[in-house]
Amino acid sequence: MKTAGGLIIAIIVVVLFVASGGVFVVNETQQAIITQFGRPVGKPIKKAGLHFKIPLIQKANFFDKRWLEWDGDANQITTKDKKYIWVDTYARWRISDPLKFFETMVNETGAQGRLDDIIDGETRVNVARFNLIELVRTSNRKMNLTKSAGAGPADQQDFHVNTGREKITRLILNKIKKVTPSYGIELVDFRIKRLNYEKSVREKVYERMISERKRIAEQYRSEGQGKKAEIIGKTQRELERIQSEAYRKSEEIKGKADAQATKIYAETYSQNPGFYQFLKGLEALKATASKKQTLILSTDSEFYKLLKHYK
Repeated sequence: MKTAGGLIIAIIVVVLFVASGGVFVVNETQQAIITQFGRPVGKPIKKAGLHFKIPLIQKANFFDKRWLEWDGDANQITTKDKKYIWVDTYARWRISDPLKFFETMVNETGAQGRLDDIIDGETRVNVARFNLIELVRTSNRKMNLTKSAGAGPADQQDFHVNTGREKITRLILNKIKKVTPSYGIELVDFRIKRLNYEKSVREKVYERMISERKRIAEQYRSEGQGKKAEIIGKTQRELERIQSEAYRKSEEIKGKADAQATKIYAETYSQNPGFYQFLKGLEALKATASKKQTLILSTDSEFYKLLKHYK
């Protein structure tokens, strides 16, 4: 009986211990700090599983163990070459030392606010040290800006980039990483998400881009008209050459035919002059007379003699 009664009492004590908060669970994505009357006691708990604390006196404070996102607001910054731009950044961080984090930041909300100050400050200072081209580009690779049809190689513009965007972001990251460990924070990455001109400057840039596009379009149209005139000129010259060649050949053929005809006429006349005159008279009569005409001939005309002879 005494054994059974002792077991029941032990069970009741355990239940009350659990119910009063003497047992807590840390999962795989968490780490915890035990505080007693608001002050941390013991070492941080990073191992997942079942853990114990003094109920009512001690409290378990949980913190995320995973990489967390920081996404800042866009800030207007002036570059070294006096360009007014909006810089939008983001970073990835985690709580590396929960005890130090609890003592300095208390919670993630406080950490996000502190990161705003640190990252935005370093971004502003370092962006102001470089020209806009350094923030936009990473290398000195040549850019083809305009390629006119038939105008030879594309126009290329060289940009002299000493540092470049990639190195600038690494520079900012390294400077931030020197500060954050004192708050129990580890920063793993920092990037410039977007760069944009200030509104008034952006409108002027758009106007300049539109003007440049119109200039290029006009250049294409002008080159097209030039090509058109060139093709029409070549076609006209080729047509005149073909017509001239055809006329020359036709005149040569006519000349040879006339020579051949004259030769035949001469041979015919030499063989029988009377018959030749008779044929030529018939040809002349055929060319002169028709069914709708009345032909009046005198008795001494050659046509009359020819018709009389034919009759």
